Formats: sequence, C-alpha cells, structure tokens
Amino acid sequence: MVETAEKAMEPTEVDIMGLCLEMFSTMATYLTDELTATSDDYKLLENMSKLTNLKYLEMKDIAVNISRNLKDLNQKYAALLLYLDQITLIEEQVVTFEQVAYKWDAYSKKLEANYKKLER
Repeated sequence: MVETAEKAMEPTEVDIMGLCLEMFSTMATYLTDELTATSDDYKLLENMSKLTNLKYLEMKDIAVNISRNLKDLNQKYAALLLYLDQITLIEEQVVTFEQVAYKWDAYSKKLEANYKKLER
C-alpha cells in the first residue's frame, strides 16, 4: 500500500539512533580497513627497501672483489710485461735471423750453381 504525504511518518528517535550507530560502525570499519591497507603498503615498502639494501650490499661486495681481482691482474700483467717485451725482442731477432738464413741459402745456391758451371 502506498503512503500518501499526509500519512508518511517521521522516523522515530530510536530509528534515527539505530541508523546513526550503523553509519558510525560502518564508517569505523571503512576507516580501519583503509588504515590497515595503508599500514600494509608501508610494511611492504619497508620490506622492499630492506631487500633492495641487501641486494646493493651484495653488489658492493661483488664490485669490491672485482676491483681487488683487477688490481691483482694488473700487477701480474705488469710483472709479465718485462717477459712479454723480451719475447717480442726474441721474435724480432728470429725474423731477422730467418731473413739472413734465406739470404745465405740463396747465396749458397748461387755459389753451387757457379761451382757446377766451373766444373763443366
């Protein structure tokens, strides 16, 4: 049945109090959940920050080890450089010796050819 404007009743004070309590309870639940979600977000960010910090510390240790190994390698290379220079010098001397040997071979072949001509 439809109420007419004349028959419509004002809500009672008990109804208003019940609705207010329900509204405040719902609002409290909503705000609590919002604050909990925000708190959870901050905890997640804190955990991510801690993990990132640990990862950077690991990367720092790796970089320090690489730097130390690179210094050691440079020292070893500097120690070997003298020997490498000697090897280069020996190689140059071998090339020169090889050229002289080819010239001697060619000269001895000419001498042999001249000798054979004279023998005939």
